[in-house]
Amino acid sequence: MRRGAAGAAAAALLLTLACCAARAAPADAERASDALARDMLEQLIAINTTDTPRGNVTRAAEAMAQRLRATGFPAADVQVLGPSERKKNLLVRLRGTGEHRPVLLIGHLDVVEARREDWSTDPFQLVEKEGEFYGRGTLDMKGPDAIMLAALIRLRREGFRPARDIILALTADEEGGAANGVQWLLLQHRELLDAQFVLSGDDYSVLTENGRPLFFKLVASEKVYADFQLRVTNKGGHSSAPVPDNAIYTLTRALDRLATYEFPFELNAVTREYYRRLAAIESGGRAADMRAILHEPADPGALARLSQDPLDHSITRTTCVATRLDAGHANNALPQRAEAVVNCRILPGHSPEEVRQRLVQVLADPAITVNYLASDATLHDVAPAERGFAPPPLLPEVMTPLDQLVTQTWPGLIVIPSMSAGASDATHTSAAGLPTYTFSPLTVDPNDDREHGRDERIGVTSFYQANEFFYRYLRALTAH
Repeated sequence: MRRGAAGAAAAALLLTLACCAARAAPADAERASDALARDMLEQLIAINTTDTPRGNVTRAAEAMAQRLRATGFPAADVQVLGPSERKKNLLVRLRGTGEHRPVLLIGHLDVVEARREDWSTDPFQLVEKEGEFYGRGTLDMKGPDAIMLAALIRLRREGFRPARDIILALTADEEGGAANGVQWLLLQHRELLDAQFVLSGDDYSVLTENGRPLFFKLVASEKVYADFQLRVTNKGGHSSAPVPDNAIYTLTRALDRLATYEFPFELNAVTREYYRRLAAIESGGRAADMRAILHEPADPGALARLSQDPLDHSITRTTCVATRLDAGHANNALPQRAEAVVNCRILPGHSPEEVRQRLVQVLADPAITVNYLASDATLHDVAPAERGFAPPPLLPEVMTPLDQLVTQTWPGLIVIPSMSAGASDATHTSAAGLPTYTFSPLTVDPNDDREHGRDERIGVTSFYQANEFFYRYLRALTAH
C-alpha cells in the first residue's frame, strides 16, 4: 500500500513537472523571441538608413542577412541585392511544402531624416524610458521589420515546415529616393516575389483612445501618391516700381482657390465596409452620420459633419494640398518666378493625369503651368494615366486566422477593413497583381502617432505583444 501510494505520488509529481515544463517551453520561446526582436530593433535603429549622404540601407540589409544565415537559413535563400551600393534590399525565403503558393511579407528599411537637435534623445539610438522605445523608425517601420524577422527566425529554429513558402523583402527608398526596392525587385526579379498574396507591416493596426483599444485596422486599399509643380514666370523688374503682374501674387491667389476646393465625395468597397463596421461600435451622432453617408445619395449634413475630422475627410475624397513654395531671386527685385509643389492623394479608380487636369481647372489661370513631378524629380507635361488599383477581395486565408487571433488577444475587438489615406509600397505590389493587405499589430493612439516626427516611439508592452501576435498569426496562416 505504501509503495503503491508512493509510486502514484511520484507519478503524479512527474506528470506535474512535465506539464509545467510543457507550459514553460512556449513561454521560454516567447521570451527568447522578444529578446531577439528587441536586439534587432536596437541594431536597426543604430544604422542610419535615411536618403542622405550619411544613410546606407545596404548596411542594415547585410546586418539582418548575417543574423538569418547564423540561424541556419541556407545562403541561397538569403539575398542582398539592389541597384546601388547604398540601396540594396534583403530578400529571404523560408521554404515550405509547396502545398500552397507563397506569401510575401514586405517592409522598408529606410527612414525619414531626424536631427539630434530636434529630439529629446538621439534618434539613431534605441532608448527605453517610461515604458516606451524611442528612436527613428521604431514605428515606421524598423519595429515591424524586427517583428517580421523574429517570427521567421523563430519558425526556422522550431523546424516548422509551412504549407507555403514565406518570403520576406525588406527594402530601400519607400520614404523617398530614386531606388524604391519593391519597385526594383518587381522589375528586375519578379520571379523572386511571386506569391498568392502580400502582407505589409507598414501601418499600425490596434487603434486606441485613452488606453482603450477601439478596433483592429486592416488596410486593404490605398490612395495613389502624386506630386505636381505649379509655376508662374514673368519678366520681373525693380522692386521700387511694383506692377500688378507679380508672379508671387498670381500663384498665391491660385493656391487660395485650391485651398477652398473640395474633390467629390466617393466610397469604394473597402471604405463602405469600413463605415458599416465602424458604425456598429461607434455611438450617438457619429454612428448615425456614418450610416447616413452609406445611403445613395449620401446625406449632405452627415457628410459635412464627418468631414470635419481630417481622417474621415481624407478617405472619402481625393485631396490636394500645397506643401512647398519657392519664389524670387533677390530682396530688391520683382519675382521672375514663383513655384509651388502640390501633393495629391488620389482615390482608387482615378489617375494622376485626371487630377492634373482638374488642378488646371481649379487654378483657373493660364499663366500657371501644372506639371507632374515624378519620384526622380523630373517634370512632365502629362501625368501617368493609369488609374489606382481596385481593392482586393478579403481572402478567407488572410481574414479567418486574423479574426480568430484578434478575438483571442483583445476580446470584443473586431477587424475593420480600411483604406489608407497615404501611400506605401503596397501600391507597387497591388499594381503588379498581388493582392496586398497591410497591418502591424502594434497598439497606438492616433493622437500620439509620431511617425516622421519628433521623438518617434512605440510602447514596450505593445512591441512585445505585437511580436508574439505576428508569430502566432504567421504560423496559423501557413499551417497545413
